[in-house]
Amino acid sequence: MPLTCRGRIRGEEPSRGDVDDALGKFSLTLIDSLDTLVVLNKTKEFEDAVKKVLRDVNLDNDVVVSVFETNIRVLGGLLGGHSLAIMLKEKGEYMQWYNDELLQMAKQLGYKLLPAFNTTSGLPYPRINLKFGIRKPEARTGTETDTCTACAGTLILEFAALSRFTGATIFEEYARKALDFLWEKRQRSSNLVGVTINIHTGDWVRKDSGVGAGIDSYYEYLLKAYVLLGDDSFLERFNTHYDAIMRYISQPPLLLDVHIHKPMLNARTWMDALLAFFPGLQVLKGDIRPAIETHEMLYQVIKKHNFLPEAFTTDFRVHWAQHPLRPEFAESTYFLYKATGDPYYLEVGKTLIENLNKYARVPCGFAAMKDVRTGSHEDRMDSFFLAEMFKYLYLLFADKEDIIFDIEDYIFTTEAHLLPLWLSTTNQSISKKSTTSEYIELDDSNFDWTCPNTQILFPNDPLYAQSIREPLKNVVDKSCPRGVIRVREESFRSGAKPPLRARDFMATNPEHLEILKKMGVSLIHLKDGRVQLVQHAIQAASSIDAEDGLRFMQEMIELSSQQQKEQQLPPRAVQIVSHPFFGRVVLTAGPAQFGLDLSKHKETRGFVASSKPYNGCSELTNPEAVMGKIALLQRGQCMFAEKARNIQNAGAIGGIVIDDNEGSSSDTAPLFQMAGDGKDTDDIKIPMLFLFSKEGSIILDALREYEEVEVLLSDKAKDRDPETESEPQSADQTTSGSQEVDGESPEDSSLNSHSESSSPATMDNAAASASPSQEKIGLAGFETECTYFDEDEEQSETEEDSNPNVSWDQEDQPLHPIVADWNEDMRAIKMLKKALMKKKIVIKKGEL
Repeated sequence: MPLTCRGRIRGEEPSRGDVDDALGKFSLTLIDSLDTLVVLNKTKEFEDAVKKVLRDVNLDNDVVVSVFETNIRVLGGLLGGHSLAIMLKEKGEYMQWYNDELLQMAKQLGYKLLPAFNTTSGLPYPRINLKFGIRKPEARTGTETDTCTACAGTLILEFAALSRFTGATIFEEYARKALDFLWEKRQRSSNLVGVTINIHTGDWVRKDSGVGAGIDSYYEYLLKAYVLLGDDSFLERFNTHYDAIMRYISQPPLLLDVHIHKPMLNARTWMDALLAFFPGLQVLKGDIRPAIETHEMLYQVIKKHNFLPEAFTTDFRVHWAQHPLRPEFAESTYFLYKATGDPYYLEVGKTLIENLNKYARVPCGFAAMKDVRTGSHEDRMDSFFLAEMFKYLYLLFADKEDIIFDIEDYIFTTEAHLLPLWLSTTNQSISKKSTTSEYIELDDSNFDWTCPNTQILFPNDPLYAQSIREPLKNVVDKSCPRGVIRVREESFRSGAKPPLRARDFMATNPEHLEILKKMGVSLIHLKDGRVQLVQHAIQAASSIDAEDGLRFMQEMIELSSQQQKEQQLPPRAVQIVSHPFFGRVVLTAGPAQFGLDLSKHKETRGFVASSKPYNGCSELTNPEAVMGKIALLQRGQCMFAEKARNIQNAGAIGGIVIDDNEGSSSDTAPLFQMAGDGKDTDDIKIPMLFLFSKEGSIILDALREYEEVEVLLSDKAKDRDPETESEPQSADQTTSGSQEVDGESPEDSSLNSHSESSSPATMDNAAASASPSQEKIGLAGFETECTYFDEDEEQSETEEDSNPNVSWDQEDQPLHPIVADWNEDMRAIKMLKKALMKKKIVIKKGEL
């Protein structure tokens, strides 16, 4: 937890839902980053870390954990640590005392995971209790019926390695059985798999298919299982799936989900960040051109937002704004550089490092982005950041002599743990290898490049890669995205009449109603005067009309959603800019429907002061304390607008309302939007923002410790100023409204609008809507208009990117600044120690 400078312990922090299933009270980050230390040539630290694991880690905890996450992070981390421990021992300098202790822990954990496979299908339960297993009353799990394809299909590398290391074949057998079942349940006509499957019946629960969340590492492990284990059936399966992916899902440079039964129909109009691993997998397969295309598209999105949003639409708008510091894009960048030798990918890596240091680095680590549009932080640094991001970025820039072992002798798991390739010939005691039934040799010349091959993978000519990237360099900023229509697109080119558009639809037009009927769309008049549209593809006149109907429904859904969002406001940012924070800490804030609009007016900067009374519901008794400052208030006992008027009358330049519900956090609750009091609020001229209790306590703790705390209220976080960092600013230097900020209209916002009395503000419903169960997403990219990003922002970024004299920083930095000493932040750490001691937390330089 890099903002509050402490570890996240399961049960001691508010639950974050499924994401906490990765935590098992087994020192997750320590185990997950073991082999990273060896890659970074920190062998002494690695030896110390292994000793800490052996001394302190307990795997027999009464905790329900994710089988998938525990396998890739903990079992994989122990096996990766063991692999490099025996390598170092053979070299003769380090780990001479090591006697397979990590392997024994891995074996213990493997046996704890085995009860999850006790299903008729052989697919594992998604969760298991480390102490009590499955189904026992005290286990509190075992009632689930569904699991994701990746969850069941991302076990073979770790489980097979465990079998090969120990000679216990049961692990590899169970993982193979799960893979065999998934293969048999693929949709035979399309050769695609769905996202979630019933672990008992084998029925597909979610029938959409892609290469992102829920499926991603299933494909990865089929190819890598062939590389590690040498079983041809895994390669045959991968090739079959890959042919289907390139036939249906790949729409260069996009990768769009489709329906497994109707793969010519797109299942949604957005992509998630996890698919960023796929170009790297294509490199391993040998299919370079589409890897370059998709990677370049993703890079253009990153250059627009600094990070890759969790999801973005086909016209490159933000769909989900979070970014938990995922490493998949860095992984693909590393593999593309390995394949091409193109220094362009070093520049890409340099951009990633600069953005991490500039926007995510905080005194106690690197904080995930709560919203890439505002730059606000989340108190979270997942273990995969150290396990994968550090590893891939270091390897990207490392010369051969920088690594103390031959990286080519190992294969990366999906968590970037290293397993030695010599396992393919060790303990091959599996009685029967997996068989691929009904495998048909595919006529695809692309498979000529599939390993093993003796041909040159790539001509090592950077101009070739550049020629592929060139048409895509403006795909996000300056040009409309390609339409991704398969059949209807050609008919438009030949002059055919386009289908009915949602924005043109009129429920009273008989011609429009006839077109809807032809597309399988029926219109239902509701009692409240609204109309509801329902689409049944089977009732369409033809498959092309069904596509048009799905597209029309998607447009109508987006139109309805946009009309609702126009009544909402985007999130705001509170950035602590005073010493020792210097802008590193950014808090997600809820906006107000009254007062100064920070997206259209100047940002507000000033020191904070608590109002008296703290609830701000009457005339302030300490006006001199808040004069010219940003007032802190507690939620409750009166309307928000009344609080704003009281602090404005006292001379405050802004206000921050802190939630009175102790423990509330933007991590676990939707952003809060402060509504007016039902009266005219034009008299309120100052900006007002809302912080949940957890974020508000960060400011209150800082105020108690440092007395003078300066913050910036804005629509998005501002870049840190090196000059400001070098010299703290005093209270009499307070400035407000120092810079004009252009408004940015986020495309996806989960803001809830509330009045102080907790009554939700009424939103007008759109004229046409579809129920969630009927929102079958249609084809994307069929708009006649193009959404453009802010031109001023675009121009400034372009100028910076194109300037060859732009340095990494104002000062010279070592080759690997992301893993350099934390000298820059140590001053802040020292200043924080006193406050942390009150929470019985001690931070030493060597233990960051």
